[in-house]
Amino acid sequence: MTTDISVASSLSPVLRYGNPGPIVDSLVRKAYVAAYDRRLRHPAWTAEHLTRASLSRSNVIPPSEDAVDRSKSTFVEDLSVPAMFRAKLQDYFRSGYDRGHMVPAADAKSSQEAMNETFLLSNIAPQVGDGFNRHYWAYLEEWCRRLTGPFQDVYVFTVPLYLPRKEADGKWRISHEVIGNPPNVSVPTHFAKVVLAAKPSSPSTPDILELSMGAFVLPNAIIPDEAPLESFVMPVEAVERAAGLTLFSDAVKANSKHICQSTKCEVIVRRFDDAQKKSRKAIVPPK
Repeated sequence: MTTDISVASSLSPVLRYGNPGPIVDSLVRKAYVAAYDRRLRHPAWTAEHLTRASLSRSNVIPPSEDAVDRSKSTFVEDLSVPAMFRAKLQDYFRSGYDRGHMVPAADAKSSQEAMNETFLLSNIAPQVGDGFNRHYWAYLEEWCRRLTGPFQDVYVFTVPLYLPRKEADGKWRISHEVIGNPPNVSVPTHFAKVVLAAKPSSPSTPDILELSMGAFVLPNAIIPDEAPLESFVMPVEAVERAAGLTLFSDAVKANSKHICQSTKCEVIVRRFDDAQKKSRKAIVPPK
């Protein structure tokens, strides 16, 4: 969004003819909040609050078994984003990448409108399809939903990342693809899921909460089903530093257990071509 010239000039004479404006747009939706990165044409981050009630169809008003239907939702461009900075459907056409949800549709069952909003391209980033978006990333999303069993409240932040790689000359560089014609949408090298889960410390003290947090950083690439979830554990501070974000205060971090100490960090493999459900348990000790 642009800033009124009179407002800009009151900030500094340098801005008397206008303000360059933000590179992110704040988006407040029914089931999530996000910041859209105008340079990269995908979310800088998304945030959601999950509970057993929010994930239940009984939360739909009016309650109906078919009130919310994913098949009724379609990918659409977000008209609230200025056209110049908008991700477009054509950008993904024959790109070789899936339109990957940052906030999953399955997390937005409160209404059809809420689910539809997860299909806005401002909630989408390019993801490798087979082996990632349709598989391991989906397993991680489902694991986040399962946290609403042992925990009262689950806060999930999803953060696309661009991480450096050491090359043959010993120097670190960041290299990423841009899709679209002309090139428009950047392809993240990695994606992070950062969770903060809360539950009463005991039945007798429901107002005193026990906090658990953890961050998982996955490469935007094919990941074997048998990969243990804990092999992707990273310090929350590492994600914050890489993304330029402050997700939690120092006090919250200091008073939180690691999520893998509070519950099992394992994904359940559910492939359409495999009827069996396989549990891949963590083999790396919690960090």
